[in-house]
Amino acid sequence: MPTIQHVCDYLEQQMPTGLAENWDNVGLLLGDRGASVSRVMTCLTLTPDSVAEAVGRGAGMVVTHHPLPFRPLNSITTDSVPGKMIWQLAGSGIAVYSPHTAFDSAAAGINQRLARRLNLDEIHPLVASQVAGHPGSGRMGRLSPAIPAESVAALLKQQLGCPRVQYAGPAGHRAQTVGIACGSGGSFLDAAIRAGCDTFVTGEANFHACLEAHASKIGLFLVGHYFSERFAVEELAIELAEKFPDCEIWASRVENNPLLVF
Repeated sequence: MPTIQHVCDYLEQQMPTGLAENWDNVGLLLGDRGASVSRVMTCLTLTPDSVAEAVGRGAGMVVTHHPLPFRPLNSITTDSVPGKMIWQLAGSGIAVYSPHTAFDSAAAGINQRLARRLNLDEIHPLVASQVAGHPGSGRMGRLSPAIPAESVAALLKQQLGCPRVQYAGPAGHRAQTVGIACGSGGSFLDAAIRAGCDTFVTGEANFHACLEAHASKIGLFLVGHYFSERFAVEELAIELAEKFPDCEIWASRVENNPLLVF
């Protein structure tokens, strides 16, 4: 039977915590490294629903993309939602591990996986790293041949299961050099422009980034934060199950996009 530390070691090998942004909170955030584990759940975010699922199904560990806690807590009580979730998890002996931005940037991380789902060639980091062994942030690559914006949107919907794709940019746009940043990646738009991308795909961006895309004549595609990352935690559950065949490992079955489209 593997221990929590065995799972941590594998995750560290695949997505080293040294790749995380300096503001992030990654690694083992709750739990006993020496405890054995037979059930592991992956999820994008720990919510009251996904915590209840982990507790109800007897998970010994949750690998959540988004950290809990993310920011320091002065107290852990049931008076706040994060405190209540941590209290429930600890009370049920459930460890919590988060790779977050280390998973985003890893050589086989979320941005790399998304680039492959878009069938990009010549994939490389959007922002190069000055740190040895760090592959860099985001990804970019080329579509061959170039395809119209409508085809990019259709491909994203097919590959990520998102019900809609928002677009900001020039009319009649054709995509060839594509930049990618999963999650709240709007801040990478300037980097995509500097790198010569004509297209940029991310989860979400603010209004001013959309205006900048119009002004810069770059096609900006927004798939939603959830859909830009959830597919990767589903794949991670499959990979963990292959690595630890004695464990029951699954991606949360209750987790869903918190935003509804009417």
